[in-house]
Amino acid sequence: MSSSGSLLREARLRAGLSQGDLGERTGKDRAQIARWERDANSPPYETLRTLVRACGFDLSTELVAYDAAPTERVQAVLDLSPQDRLARMVERRGAGEGS
Repeated sequence: MSSSGSLLREARLRAGLSQGDLGERTGKDRAQIARWERDANSPPYETLRTLVRACGFDLSTELVAYDAAPTERVQAVLDLSPQDRLARMVERRGAGEGS
């Protein structure tokens, strides 16, 4: 996932704007824009949206169902010893090759 700073920087660069240009368009201080782009701090969502729109883009947000299964599978493997992880990997690979 991209940080707000990287999204802002990408939008600004795609628009061919300097930080000063973006500041003039939005009334925001160039130094503050630089801090946001460096992820020194994050702008509020509405501010980020205003900045990105001033570059000719928009942010898309949507809610999606959270799937904990990948996290649970990873945790199950992390709980194994390195030797058990290797044995499990070899076992699965052998089963896959025999199919």
